[in-house]
Amino acid sequence: MAVAMHVPAQSLGIIPYILILVCPETAQVSFSLDELQSSGRGRFVLEHAAPFSAFLTDSFGRQHNYLRISLTEKCNLRCQYCMPEEGVQLTPKSELLTAQEIITLARLFVKEGVDKIRLTGGEPLIRPDVVDIVGQLYKLEGLKTIAVTTNGINLTRLLPRLKEAGLNAINISLDTLVPAKFEFIVRRKGFHKVMEGIHKATELGYRPVKVNCVVMRGFNEDEVLDFVDFTKDLPVDVRFIEYMPFDGNKWNFKKMVSYKEMLDTIKQRWPELEKLPCETSSTAKSYKVPHFQGQISFITSMSEHFCGSCNRLRITADGNLKVCLFGNSEVSLRDHLRSGASEEELIQIIGAAVGRKKKQHAEPALMSFSLCQDGLQNPPNSKQWGHTFSHWMTLTASLPKQKGKASMKNKPTGQLFLPGSHPEKQWHVATGILQTQLRGYCVFQKDLSSTFDTKCLDASVGQVLVDCQSKEACSGSEFHTRDSGSCTKVSRASDNLTHTDEEGRATMVDVGGKPDSRRSAVAGAVVLLGEKAFRMVRQNQVKKGDVLAVAQIAGIQGAKLTSQLIPLCHNIPLYHVEVSLSLDEARHAVVIRSSCHTWGRTGVEMEALTAASLAALTVYDMCKAVTHDIVIQELKLLSKTGGQRGDFSRV
Repeated sequence: MAVAMHVPAQSLGIIPYILILVCPETAQVSFSLDELQSSGRGRFVLEHAAPFSAFLTDSFGRQHNYLRISLTEKCNLRCQYCMPEEGVQLTPKSELLTAQEIITLARLFVKEGVDKIRLTGGEPLIRPDVVDIVGQLYKLEGLKTIAVTTNGINLTRLLPRLKEAGLNAINISLDTLVPAKFEFIVRRKGFHKVMEGIHKATELGYRPVKVNCVVMRGFNEDEVLDFVDFTKDLPVDVRFIEYMPFDGNKWNFKKMVSYKEMLDTIKQRWPELEKLPCETSSTAKSYKVPHFQGQISFITSMSEHFCGSCNRLRITADGNLKVCLFGNSEVSLRDHLRSGASEEELIQIIGAAVGRKKKQHAEPALMSFSLCQDGLQNPPNSKQWGHTFSHWMTLTASLPKQKGKASMKNKPTGQLFLPGSHPEKQWHVATGILQTQLRGYCVFQKDLSSTFDTKCLDASVGQVLVDCQSKEACSGSEFHTRDSGSCTKVSRASDNLTHTDEEGRATMVDVGGKPDSRRSAVAGAVVLLGEKAFRMVRQNQVKKGDVLAVAQIAGIQGAKLTSQLIPLCHNIPLYHVEVSLSLDEARHAVVIRSSCHTWGRTGVEMEALTAASLAALTVYDMCKAVTHDIVIQELKLLSKTGGQRGDFSRV
């Protein structure tokens, strides 16, 4: 099997570019011009290509021949880990690049040596003129590859026209093969459209169709083997991408699954897995199960970063040039273009930006995943979270080894948080309120005694913030705080019912005079299923679908609808909701935990309890066809914080 790669002319002392075939088995090298000479485009490259542009070569000798162009900021999905449900504020259309400006810049880059352009977004296929843009790009002599990265929703409808226009490479983003999980994550229907798009691409002869799967611990790492099996009968290249935390969520290694961990898992199932040869500049490590039509690849952007061979540049939808995905530096090519800059001036501007490119992306000390894979994590401070993080929702699984990690340090404050929790500063930033320092009481104790099955599903909008301190020095309603080193009095619960008036009639409590404060509550429930139903839930064989995923969604929905279900509850804006369901092998039970958070004048105990209740009832509903011998028990409030009556923790 031969591997094709391009070698700069100056290293050979002959024509500018030449196609080399390298045989990995014998290491013999042969030169082949037939393929290039067989087409007009190839002959043009041979006859007119110049030595690679110095303007696209950085100070470390990296030649940037790959350009990614964002066509739009818009997207037709609302992925939980990407943007809030209502969307984000978009750049005015007048400030976005027009189709002609895109082609003008693309022509300039291709002239300087770029031979591959990928169209991205947002979702590029929702741009009305995307087919025309592809067609104009195809006319650029010297451009060998026109690719698109898409969520696949519109792919089936547009692909025939895109192929005719000149599109010759496709990447489709798909992070799960479970329809219910897909719909939950993207907040839209469309799983089957994506699958249709993948099959349409293979029917039209795209080889391979690349399927991008970002692997996140607790979300989809349990589907790695299913994705490998997906390559058995389809000519697809499933590319497992290590979770790359942007500056919006700092370096959150807790969610990252390294390629070596994934590879070990896959080899346990398919020990005959073969490694495939790859180009020197390739970012992927490719493998194939013998006799499978497709293959798999790993994009090791974190554990084994490929900054040293990076050949990518990016142009954002509003025309900014980014030389590094993680870099903060941007240059507005749009502004220079619209101000009448000449081609030579634009080249100089681009060259200066490329010349400033750093050797590798930020936090080099954190590149070794082994330092962090099983270690305690440092949550980011308020300045390191993006403005959309208050809407962030992820699926996280509680693996047994993670259960034992009760707390972690936050360096700026020295305070303790559960893994995955957020500093209170960030909470106030997200809600538009500034606060200088967290003072926490012991409000939550994590039960580490139970042994849970590794199949767990944990969805969250934010995480529970706790600062557990010793209460040994305090008694009664007093709590010990680290800041003061003394015991602080907390008001006891009222002896009177607050939801009745003087005549005993039901009434809603007037909270108008109460001060706003941060409030949270954690509730729990247990559903005893019996051995048969438990086994079916664990193996995801219940006919109604994925019990854990559906119950999880029901719990979150229940929390948001509490005021409509419980007559005297206030309608509270919930900033964070978490519902997790874990399997307890010993009891054949589903263990439910829910937490709710707000900044307001009344607590969220009922919201947390409603979430746990609805999740438990949904488990019952989905399993009742298997057995009616199901018991819901231990529905209770576990803890609450905030409010005039103080904090509560069930020991």
